[in-house]
Amino acid sequence: MTNDKTIDRDAIAQLIPHAGTMCLLDGVLDWDETSIRCRSQQHRAPGNPLRHGERLGVLCGIEFAAQAMAVHGRLAGAVGEKPRAGYLASLRDIKCHGDRLDLLESDLMIEATQVMGDHERVMYSFNVSAGDIPLVSGRATVLLQIAEPA
Repeated sequence: MTNDKTIDRDAIAQLIPHAGTMCLLDGVLDWDETSIRCRSQQHRAPGNPLRHGERLGVLCGIEFAAQAMAVHGRLAGAVGEKPRAGYLASLRDIKCHGDRLDLLESDLMIEATQVMGDHERVMYSFNVSAGDIPLVSGRATVLLQIAEPA
């Protein structure tokens, strides 16, 4: 990755439609035209809106990855554009290791790499880990909301 400028949680909240506790990323560590690497401590937050009871299942890591993809989309080409909603259309080759995120003491590391994309859809491969522990990985296809005419 070529861009090592870190981006904090407040700046991330300006890039994506997720607000308050639903903004799951604490920082962008680096990014380039095709990939992004983020970190998060929000898996430990008692008020995490993805918790079910006292648990945060490992599959919730997919939402962390989806938010990283959304941030990447804004940083890699749509910075001046009005944010467009994306809808997760397909998940493929999902591999889970473990069953919970909330018990992990290490920060989550979220990596996403754009495999292909155009103005209507984009596909990313992603990996979510904590330290050296892999948690969830796979591929996601996102359908983008049609851009409003200027």
